[in-house]
Amino acid sequence: MKKINVISGIISLSLFMASSMSMAKTVFIASDVHPADYPTTAAVIHMGEKLSTETDGRLSIKMFPNGQMGDEGASLEKTRAGAIDILRVSMAPVGGILPEVSVFNMPFVFRDTDHLHHVLDGDVGTQLGQKITASNLGLVFLGWMDAGSRSLITKKPVKTLADLKGVKIRLQNNPIGLDSFKAMGANPVVLAVGDVFASLQTGVIDAAENNEPTFDTENYVVSGTKYFDRTEHFMIPEVFVFSKKKWAKLSPDDQALIVKLAKEAQAEERVLWAQYVDKSTKKLQGQGVQFIEVDKQPFIDATAPVREKYSQQFSSLMQEIQNTK
Repeated sequence: MKKINVISGIISLSLFMASSMSMAKTVFIASDVHPADYPTTAAVIHMGEKLSTETDGRLSIKMFPNGQMGDEGASLEKTRAGAIDILRVSMAPVGGILPEVSVFNMPFVFRDTDHLHHVLDGDVGTQLGQKITASNLGLVFLGWMDAGSRSLITKKPVKTLADLKGVKIRLQNNPIGLDSFKAMGANPVVLAVGDVFASLQTGVIDAAENNEPTFDTENYVVSGTKYFDRTEHFMIPEVFVFSKKKWAKLSPDDQALIVKLAKEAQAEERVLWAQYVDKSTKKLQGQGVQFIEVDKQPFIDATAPVREKYSQQFSSLMQEIQNTK
């Protein structure tokens, strides 16, 4: 009888432990340098809410916005090491490790937003996503995030290539960007983003280049810039990834669920981004900013040598992008 009781106790303990393990909760750490209401961050937060609902709280996501986990470079390294589980990161640090994705950094590589989405949702986007996962980056590709297009933010309207000649314009210290603007006749000046406002005010630079939300949130209009010239010279998507170290510990079903919800987050972020741009555009127009439609073809032609220089080893990939309808 005593032996039976012992066996019963062991069975009960095993069932309890199995039940406890099945109920164990996992919280994935997510990071973004942007605030919680920014499109990329908001989409991942909503993804976490859906993940928690679909797993009855067993899996969830804790977002650390505003760069709490470090800048993009530091966050990428933490994700590779497994300290961060989910990350939205810009193309620059990824391209430094996996050169193929640098084709997206080329000037005028995308004709418009629809072309961008068709490329990302088609064979090119799929192939590059698979390469990210298969590489030694230590990342599992989940999707692409919109980051808008970059155009000119100027004190005088730029309608033609000639209007850009000699204009002192702030750029990041990026060879492709610097060569692109030299090819278009501008005088690029490398400055940290925190120095742009004062430099516009004091005349150190005449112009900047960025998207509508940045024009708005950085309050450049106060510094004397009254024109947004729609060159859309750069249209660079961002990467949505999962740490490979944590991924390997997940069941196939959980992996499939995360992939599904990530695709939904990608689609949601595109909508949120479009709304974000529209809101910023209306606010800027209310402040007197004029939006200038530019004939882009002369700018495209001027930067052809830059695309050729930096994409020689990826010429077939560039051609595939251009052939995408």
